[in-house]
Amino acid sequence: MFDRLEDILIHFEELQAELSNPEVINDQKRFRRLMKEQNDLTPLVEAYQAYKAANQNIEDSLAILEEETDEDMRELAKEEMAESKKRIEELEQEIKILLLPKDPNDDKNVIVEIRAGAGGDEAALFSAELYRMYSMYAERRHWKTELVSVSENGIGGFKEAVFMITGAGAYSRMKYESGVHRVQRVPETESGGRIHTSTSTVAVMPEAEDVDVQIDMNDCRIDVMRASGNGGQCVNTTDSAVRLTHMPTGIVIYSQTEKSQLQNKEKAFRLLRSKLYDLELEKRQNAEAAERRSQIGTGDRSEKIRTYNFPQGRVTEHRIKLTLYKIDSIMDGDLDEIIDSLIAADQAAKLAKMNEV
Repeated sequence: MFDRLEDILIHFEELQAELSNPEVINDQKRFRRLMKEQNDLTPLVEAYQAYKAANQNIEDSLAILEEETDEDMRELAKEEMAESKKRIEELEQEIKILLLPKDPNDDKNVIVEIRAGAGGDEAALFSAELYRMYSMYAERRHWKTELVSVSENGIGGFKEAVFMITGAGAYSRMKYESGVHRVQRVPETESGGRIHTSTSTVAVMPEAEDVDVQIDMNDCRIDVMRASGNGGQCVNTTDSAVRLTHMPTGIVIYSQTEKSQLQNKEKAFRLLRSKLYDLELEKRQNAEAAERRSQIGTGDRSEKIRTYNFPQGRVTEHRIKLTLYKIDSIMDGDLDEIIDSLIAADQAAKLAKMNEV
């Protein structure tokens, strides 16, 4: 591991030298690529440098203990050595995590689909609340949310909602949200006060770029029509909505939230690229089924991942058996504690698998 870290440190220093080269600075494409590589390596390099400094502190403390006769100085050296040893243990764990293979999609924006499942109108109302929860979470992280299409049920619920989240590291955190979300509460329409259970399915896909997926236009059919549902000026009065059908896969995408047909078409193709990319990722993950099962958050979308129990004020994350009694703040977008715990569990599973090899 330490030979590898030394190689990384040398490469990092070479990167820094390259980035100060005027030729590289003038080549913006290369400069951006090297800057990204430098930024990706910085946390690992800083952790390794801190590890080396802590090791040096231990050597210095041992030298003091061998030479020094003054008891106060010896006591200080012992304290310094104990602190450095503790720091080394922490840094070793941090370095192991930083050395784990990084998901190449982690830095991508995401496309999220929420669909009402079992429970009729109550499931649709919960889907609308999930959309609000993710929108507020995105706001907390200074990400941008953009609605692509929505199918409403007439009482404020969403039968289906598709939206994009744009921001640094969006996929690295949002990918843990894929799966079935279950709600338990007394619906407003329930006169007997009985608790109902409903579900919504969330699918999170990394946004694909042109280089990730090539689309043959001969495989696509584009239909234009008037947008339905609520809309501002021009949205419902012109043929601005776009239905895009990808014939080889049968994927149908409906985009209606923009005023112009061109913008809706562009959004539809962005979503199609991501869906095709997601299908390819799924094939790859199925081929590596054992590895997939060992990781948190990359399971099947039919898996029940979380329960929101309103009468008890609790949210239970089933994958890691975490229960939090703060449902109101979670529904207001306070998701970091859940997602941080999922990331930690995922890293622990990967480390355990790495140690087996």
